[in-house]
Amino acid sequence: MIVDRQGRRFRNLRISLTSACNYACTYCVPNGKRLVAAQDELSADAMARGVAYLIEAAGIERLRITGGEPLVSPKLESFMSAIGQMGLDDISLTTNGQLLTKKLPLLVDAGLRRINVSLDTLDPAAFRSIARGGDLASVLDGMEQAAAAGMKIKVNMVPLSGQNLDQVLPLLDYCLERGFELRFIELMRMGHLAKDANAFLQQFVSLQQLLTLIGERYEYAQTDAPVDATAVRYAIAGRGNFGVIANESVPFCRTCSRLRLSSTGWLHGCLSSSNRHYVGDLLDKPRHEALPALQRLLMKALGDKQEVAFSGGATVMKIIGG
Repeated sequence: MIVDRQGRRFRNLRISLTSACNYACTYCVPNGKRLVAAQDELSADAMARGVAYLIEAAGIERLRITGGEPLVSPKLESFMSAIGQMGLDDISLTTNGQLLTKKLPLLVDAGLRRINVSLDTLDPAAFRSIARGGDLASVLDGMEQAAAAGMKIKVNMVPLSGQNLDQVLPLLDYCLERGFELRFIELMRMGHLAKDANAFLQQFVSLQQLLTLIGERYEYAQTDAPVDATAVRYAIAGRGNFGVIANESVPFCRTCSRLRLSSTGWLHGCLSSSNRHYVGDLLDKPRHEALPALQRLLMKALGDKQEVAFSGGATVMKIIGG
């Protein structure tokens, strides 16, 4: 097991199945162009071997499948089938929900029981403006069908000043009524936003701003969360919970246990570091050759983590899926 001087180790793996996405969200893609799969993306088999090797080399316990948008990937079915045999404690998936209705049978058959849906507004016009693609009704229908199939659903919202703050309470009401847990995600200084401080500050909404807004309608109290959780969680008595991933307001770097594997075979130990470590060539090697080399790279990746707080990074979120 690889542990740093703060006692951190990699427990959670987030794997970007593809960099392709059917949206072009304003906080992710500045030029508005939809993303296509990289030419050098790993095969489903190589990605599955990567997960298996990382379980053994790093002690990975939980896996989240991301993108881009994972549901657009032709690798989804074979990858899901392979990782379902690995005995992980928890497998989840983050999606924009656009193809959820179509892909739901596949996900249910693969044993997936937990998904996060990225949704920034319930207003159709604002949805089109922020996502620059997709159809809101299809996303909402997909979530309803997933809930009916027994899936646990969390909704991820990025509050943006001047764009969707009027949707904070409607979206919270929507989630509380359906038993979904809403997670507000503070805007992160990544990619183009790391380079343009003014653009970041103009859009940024803090934890305190959110709590003030929510407090106009609900009484809430902070509640427990796992030690390595990214979200500060709050309970609304008799209604449910919500969380805030307050990267700027309440940094969580000291307890971060996340490791990311890109669709092109790069390990990222920290979103705030431009360092990355190529493992794609190791995934074609037999276990006895791959594991020692992988462990050396994991030590470097763990050393990339910030000690106190996220300071911004040039890495583009669309490449590694959040």
